[in-house]
Amino acid sequence: MLIAFSYPFVFSVWVSLYEVITGMSEGDLPHHWYTDQRFTLFLLCVFLILPLSVPKEIGMQKYISVLGTLAAIYLTISVIVKYYTRAIPETYLFPIYSSGISTWASMFSVIPTICFGFQCHEACIAIYSSMENKKLTHWVFISLMSMFFCLIIYSLTGIYGYMTFGKNVAPDVLMSYSGGDVLMIIARLLFGVSIITIYPIVVLLGRSVIQDPLLKRRGKHFTVTNFFEMCTRVSLTVTWIMTTLLIAVFVPDISKVISVIGGISAFFIFIFPGLCLIFAMQSQPVSARLRFVLIAWGVITLLCGTFIFGQSTALAIMHILNKL
Repeated sequence: MLIAFSYPFVFSVWVSLYEVITGMSEGDLPHHWYTDQRFTLFLLCVFLILPLSVPKEIGMQKYISVLGTLAAIYLTISVIVKYYTRAIPETYLFPIYSSGISTWASMFSVIPTICFGFQCHEACIAIYSSMENKKLTHWVFISLMSMFFCLIIYSLTGIYGYMTFGKNVAPDVLMSYSGGDVLMIIARLLFGVSIITIYPIVVLLGRSVIQDPLLKRRGKHFTVTNFFEMCTRVSLTVTWIMTTLLIAVFVPDISKVISVIGGISAFFIFIFPGLCLIFAMQSQPVSARLRFVLIAWGVITLLCGTFIFGQSTALAIMHILNKL
């Protein structure tokens, strides 16, 4: 499951860095061996992603990920600046805007993309364990601020990108801008950097899910040495990255992957937290009224997640099958 989540990050790294150099979209790639996506992806994985993914802890990544935050801020500011400095008269833009949605059911088609963008719950434990201040109030504050920051960044980028190009906006808003625009070239570069800083955290989480039970099982019969732990960690990391690389090479359409993964993300966003809250209330010393309210909220979250998971995933799979 988490390997599938890793694929869009690797794919986006390759596309973003290629756009930085050429300003061309993925479909405009010239057919040379050095621009082949398989060769480029291999180099990125070996020389950039692998060294960042091998470390045992995410202590280094939490400092490197600051670059991703700065990149997101720069991207949003760039899109806003380009909107207010565009040369096209505003009167010619409004007719190309969509007049509305055809049916209310069509609104659910955007849920997978939204869920994919905000799907970060599986990394919370790893992030929390790396924090110096582990007070619950501090963690709640950081979580709320992070989600609020994501909401502002995503909303402003999407709104101003759409207002700039209307219905003609590309799926990757950066590709709607001129390839010679220095401001957007820097934005593409920083976007690639932000993707590179996110991927190792996902790898660390997935690796720990596999590695920890293996080490615990071996510890019952043998002594777990540092060398054995390192070999296991490196082997799992290499296997994880190579598997993701193969998926990225043979499944070139990222939109199909995001549509399916976005629906599955509802499990991590709604169902899993709802279950955790319900079970936590069975052992936490809280008042009866608060326990009832939190359990009710957990049940509501669970039911909403089940609906979104089933509906979005089924629509995505049916859409893919109809295109075959």
